[in-house]
Amino acid sequence: MTTPAHNSPSADTDALLLQLRRKEGHWVDWASACQTLKESGMSPQAIFEGTGFEPIQQNQIIVAGQVYQSLTGGAVSDAALQHFTARGSDSLYELRILSKDDRAKAVQLIYDQGLDSEQVRDIAKTLKEYSYRSEPPTGFSMHPGDGVAFSYWNLARQTSELQARSRLIAQGLRFAHSAGAREAIEKLLTDFTVVKSKPTPRLPLYRLETDTDVPCVVPMVGEWPISVERLQAVPQMNPDGAFGVVQSVGEQAWVPLPGWQVVLTAKDAIAFLAPVNALPTQAGSTLTETVLVVLDRQQQTWDDNSYFVVVGDDDQLSVQWFDTQPSVPLLGRVIVIVRPKKVLDESYTQELWQIDE
Repeated sequence: MTTPAHNSPSADTDALLLQLRRKEGHWVDWASACQTLKESGMSPQAIFEGTGFEPIQQNQIIVAGQVYQSLTGGAVSDAALQHFTARGSDSLYELRILSKDDRAKAVQLIYDQGLDSEQVRDIAKTLKEYSYRSEPPTGFSMHPGDGVAFSYWNLARQTSELQARSRLIAQGLRFAHSAGAREAIEKLLTDFTVVKSKPTPRLPLYRLETDTDVPCVVPMVGEWPISVERLQAVPQMNPDGAFGVVQSVGEQAWVPLPGWQVVLTAKDAIAFLAPVNALPTQAGSTLTETVLVVLDRQQQTWDDNSYFVVVGDDDQLSVQWFDTQPSVPLLGRVIVIVRPKKVLDESYTQELWQIDE
């Protein structure tokens, strides 16, 4: 019997491509088919060419399908599960940032309230922030309805314009689950005191400006006298990128930083690179530059004037600010965020005669 070529499509692959091309079944079936095709080695582009499902659609329904699978056996009614089996992949996709237990509760809330995907996007972020609390605010419970209601209650207290305040109160009452939450929101109907929101602290963002701010990192050979063997054993270093990151022969790498006091006094400083628009208060920014985020892993005591690194979506690191004591572990306090030195002509500093002049 002839063995098929490694890259030849199997009968199952052909059947899945045909199913997607004809859009047979529900979106959950499409998500499973896309996932299977990807695991078989097909690229998103190849799947698109064979089915018409664009790569961004493939990613959305695959992630939504994973959220859907995490709901089975959870605190979701049969009616809600049946509804999301047939439609609502865009809404489930937005719930990817929540834990498994919070997803199930949120799905039931979404179904009961008849929310669309744009509303779900905002509510998912609200519930994610609410889940960081070690205990619910006074009068509210940890039910997702109360979490959303608390957000509207908080916004209403900060709003002086009566019409806008009334709309926020109405939204809060719509989502309130517990009697305590309803009572707290109803008090705003007679209490018109405006409570100023706690200002979000500024990110400790700096830009390298001068050449003296950018130190040169060199390897340490040892102490004199030094043998030829020791000298030759030192590996060559090739600083990389705007921050001069140095990769070692092993797993470790180093990055040069100016001797700022905040860095020198850190007990356990480590750094990582991140796009600036991935940071809090910078979301939606059109800036594309990469910044260096430095944190002190020993500073794990919460305060409301600092940003902290926590475990975020898919067990990835996330930089967050908390206005109250969070329930999630703090992995370290952000002590400085460094922007690279702006160089209009990077070749300029390579020409010695220009430096001399």
